[in-house]
Amino acid sequence: MSTALDTSLAPSASASTTAYGFHCVLPKQDFALTVAKVTEALKTEGFGILTEIDVQATMKAKLGIEGRPYQILGACNPPLAHRALSAEPDIGLLLPCNVVVRQEEDGQLVVAFMDPVAVLQMTPNPEVARVAHEVRERLDRVKAALVNGATPLTQHEGDGDAHVL
Repeated sequence: MSTALDTSLAPSASASTTAYGFHCVLPKQDFALTVAKVTEALKTEGFGILTEIDVQATMKAKLGIEGRPYQILGACNPPLAHRALSAEPDIGLLLPCNVVVRQEEDGQLVVAFMDPVAVLQMTPNPEVARVAHEVRERLDRVKAALVNGATPLTQHEGDGDAHVL
């Protein structure tokens, strides 16, 4: 039995989107620095990071499985979250917006974003739909900044507690 994380069923980096998300592929670079760049790019669009899940470390600790770097960031834009929660209190079941940073076998890094329009269409509430579209526009700008290398890195304190699976 292999102790390596099986990614044979995972979509390749060449796939540009899924029904529930979209992503970009970045050239080989330091993983931790990329996570910091993603966090900074999200911050420029008003998102803080509520949770950070280090999937690689969790799988190693809980299952003894070696895997490539994989981190899930729970991103939240408080004013937009407040609008969505005010419109539909149970919408919190679908929050925050997860952003994944993962390393491919060839060393390239993938940054994947939950598509709030796809996920939040589970409710017919028009205000939630408006918020979802605004969040999507902001996440599209984050993606563009990462692809264009327009994300300066500055030092700042974390926005929340780290959580694990």
